[in-house]
Amino acid sequence: MKLVISDPKTGKSFGVEIPKGKEQQAIGKKIGDRIEGGFVGAEGYEFEITGGSDLAGFPMRKDVAGPRRVGVILSDGPGFRKKGKGVREKRNVRGNVISDQIMQVNAKVVSYGSKPLEEIFPKAAGGEKGKK
Repeated sequence: MKLVISDPKTGKSFGVEIPKGKEQQAIGKKIGDRIEGGFVGAEGYEFEITGGSDLAGFPMRKDVAGPRRVGVILSDGPGFRKKGKGVREKRNVRGNVISDQIMQVNAKVVSYGSKPLEEIFPKAAGGEKGKK
């Protein structure tokens, strides 16, 4: 499972692979829950889960309960691209609970630790990949 951490202060994001043994700390959490950053090496940080996607790329939605994948009729939000005013379509999305089927979890920093994220995750610094 991958954790993508967004820093609202700097606008950068950092991708971190969660070790297999520590994935259980994230499983069962919902969108909007807070998690401690210690299990990915970011001691002192606290993150809020903002979303994610599953094995097939279906996005998680806060308003769909449970860990299941379900077809819902959408008019806006994650999993739907607006085609016009009043248009609704049925789309497959994932529920708001993290399960073993989730491949990516998105989170934002809520409280900061003593070290900046750039020092904790140096190779994963956002925006550095495409620069030469």
